[in-house]
Amino acid sequence: MITSTQNPAVKHIMKLSKSKERKEQQLFVSEGARELSLALQSGYRVEAVYVCWEMFDKTKYPDVLDSIPEEALFAISPVVFAKIAYRENSDGIVAMLKPKSHKLVDIQLSENPFLILLESVEKPGNLGAVLRTADAAAADAVIVCDPQTDLYNPNVIRSGVGGLFTVQTAVCTSQEAFGWLQEHKIAVYAAELQAAEFYQNIDFSIPSAIVMGTEADGLTGFWLKNATKRIKIPMRGKIDSLNVSVSTAVLTFEAMRQRGF
Repeated sequence: MITSTQNPAVKHIMKLSKSKERKEQQLFVSEGARELSLALQSGYRVEAVYVCWEMFDKTKYPDVLDSIPEEALFAISPVVFAKIAYRENSDGIVAMLKPKSHKLVDIQLSENPFLILLESVEKPGNLGAVLRTADAAAADAVIVCDPQTDLYNPNVIRSGVGGLFTVQTAVCTSQEAFGWLQEHKIAVYAAELQAAEFYQNIDFSIPSAIVMGTEADGLTGFWLKNATKRIKIPMRGKIDSLNVSVSTAVLTFEAMRQRGF
């Protein structure tokens, strides 16, 4: 039982809140029994799992620890859990996992793919929310171009409720992504406030990818120049833009509607 917040293991977990440490140690932290279950199903390797048994007794995923080796399981006190947890209403599980590589060549496409591309995403919460949308719509993949945050930021996992583990993801440059889309003959639809065409008039029934920019600056000229079409969502209010994750959901589920899902 680890009871001290000064325990070396606790300090190690706290360090992994920083991107530099995650990259150097090739480890990341995931909180929650459901998230751990999804990670295990997706083939992620476990380094260690810390369990606050007083909280875990209330979990809806009691079998998640059955496949964890005994030597990788560590009991922690509520005080220690409160120190390393990053969300409310947790069920007492914090796991350290090995990251995967996220390359374009590893993406397996369906016969009629639909993909979501994010350019220079900087807010982990937005990335997590988009992964959640991608999971709900069964999108083929989320491709993160020129990112300003990394996939294993704890807030990506939290806001995505484990979508990182269920959705194929790749990280690359915009140029690499565009070349790959061309190679696979996938139409590219760039979301832009000043675009001429409304999204509901676009044919998403063909192999398609939507490209979303940052809320502050939108897409760069690269995507606006190279897109098959530039599309927009009608805005009737006084605020000129939706949250990028909401906009992504609007476009994604129009595509799913057209595809009969």
